[in-house]
Amino acid sequence: MNHQALSSFIWSVANLLRGDYKQSEYGRVILPFTVLRRLDCVLQKTKPAVLAEFKARTEAGMRDPSHFLRAKAGQSFFNTSPLDLEKLLGDQDHIRQNLYNYIQAFSESARDIFESFDFYVQIERLAKSDLLYLVTEKFTKIDLHPDTVDNAQMGLVFEELIRKFSEISNETAGEHFTPREVIRLMVNLIFIEDDDVLSSGKAIVRTIYDPTAGTGGMLTEAEAFLRQHNPKARLTMFGQELNPESYAICKADILIKGQEIGNIIAGNTLSDDGHEGKKFDYMLSNPPFGVEWKKVEKIIRKEHEQRGFDGRFGPGLPRVSDGSMLFLLHLISKMRPASDGGSRFGIVLNGSPLFTGGAGSGESEIRRYVLENDLVEAIIGLPTDMFYNTGIATYVWILSNKKPEQRKGLVQLIDASHFWQKMRKSLGSKRKEMSDAQIDDVTTLFGAFIEAEQATVLDAEGKEVSSSIVREGEAAPDAPDGGKVKRKPISRIFRNRDFGFTTVTVERPLRDEQGAIVLGVKGKQKGKKQPDTTLRDTENIPLSDDIGAYFAREVLPHAPDAWIDEARSKVGYEIPFNRHFYVFEPPRELHEIDEELKAVAANIMTMLGELVG
Repeated sequence: MNHQALSSFIWSVANLLRGDYKQSEYGRVILPFTVLRRLDCVLQKTKPAVLAEFKARTEAGMRDPSHFLRAKAGQSFFNTSPLDLEKLLGDQDHIRQNLYNYIQAFSESARDIFESFDFYVQIERLAKSDLLYLVTEKFTKIDLHPDTVDNAQMGLVFEELIRKFSEISNETAGEHFTPREVIRLMVNLIFIEDDDVLSSGKAIVRTIYDPTAGTGGMLTEAEAFLRQHNPKARLTMFGQELNPESYAICKADILIKGQEIGNIIAGNTLSDDGHEGKKFDYMLSNPPFGVEWKKVEKIIRKEHEQRGFDGRFGPGLPRVSDGSMLFLLHLISKMRPASDGGSRFGIVLNGSPLFTGGAGSGESEIRRYVLENDLVEAIIGLPTDMFYNTGIATYVWILSNKKPEQRKGLVQLIDASHFWQKMRKSLGSKRKEMSDAQIDDVTTLFGAFIEAEQATVLDAEGKEVSSSIVREGEAAPDAPDGGKVKRKPISRIFRNRDFGFTTVTVERPLRDEQGAIVLGVKGKQKGKKQPDTTLRDTENIPLSDDIGAYFAREVLPHAPDAWIDEARSKVGYEIPFNRHFYVFEPPRELHEIDEELKAVAANIMTMLGELVG
């Protein structure tokens, strides 16, 4: 059974809830029951051995036999109740109390999952509505054992359910999970330069961290990638999640994988770092787009002002209306020192972190920090309509403090905005997806660290015949008779300094009614030309240009009396992504447009004449 069919079956439970529950409340029942059934199935085969071990250890007077019970269960959790969901159905009159006792018999790490769901409240509510037995019976009819539904499928089931619940609740599904093809792309990019190590067959151990873990999709996909390339490798997962339901699902997934359950923390990453002081090999994050951080502003500003670069937010703070760059700084603070192997991470951001804020602003200072410290490896522009809750343009930033020699001092920009295929069925705002081949193309461009163009062959009628990636130095395909080849850059490489500029303030002298220049008469301004604030202007001069030469070339010919107020000069950084991939297409000849307009007008007059006639 695929994940869509499975989630549809689980969704049918909603038919039982209709009337007693609002649609927006269905998830409060279905999600924890799905997790409970999953854990129930996972422990099914080892349950007799665990119960026997529990009885023996208890009779021997052992206070905490947890270690032995986990070993018998073959999992990082266990349940000491002789009950399971199927046995609960045998005593309909006491199902409420028995279900409560069954959940209490889970090990502490598993119980925390149901407490995060606030599941006990729903048990009471279902019991009062005479629905508890019916819902429990429904879930016993599905087999969620890992042999039937593997972890990857289970993750997709959770995502499908959350998406449905979010839609009917008018919530933001995208805050809970990221499309799988975006995750696959990001995982490819953070691992590709370490391919020799990860494919070595050695029993290596690496750590990965997601500060906005959602349901754990990024962590799961990263582990699957690593195991595929090196079955002996182990990826230890760490994460933090604010949403209680997403946290519970992520923790359940981690629990079943045998990972350390304490590595997944609940809470707000920005205001309460659950992994303070820890460093990681790899990191992935899809923080919420355009969400203000006013609720935690006091805490963050205090850390910025009191701890500076010893804290997480030393380079600067973005405007309160969008906290996504705070997550960027948070991840940088978690990078393992280069001397200790270094780190690489990928983060999904919207367009504003590329250019919002002038020189000296918090955003510009953050960009300045990451570029002047040579941390940015690449930025990849994704297609629009890729996420469930927004159709805006998004970008994957890849940062590393262990750049290969050929990347040092350089940044690669990849325009993958045309790398998409239409989905058969839209999911919220998500109408497009990237195919495996398109993911491979982007991965290859990044891994090869090359400049490239996309060559589109058009026939004489302007229809697309073929499209291919042409690497630097390669010949583009030939145009057919009467047709042409459109070439568009898709991968470009720049120096870090190419994104920097100095904002200078250009002053013009204040003049009196006779046109004479007004001079200062007091203090430090005595004898100096006074500026006319109404004529004040600014110029952004690239760092690669000499300021004096630029001023003489671009300003003085038009304003010979102008000068630069050097005290106001500021260095800024911006990454005008789209500008670097813009290709000018000359408009059609005026004669051609005029003839077309005449033909359209004549056609309209003919139709009007027929109506009048």
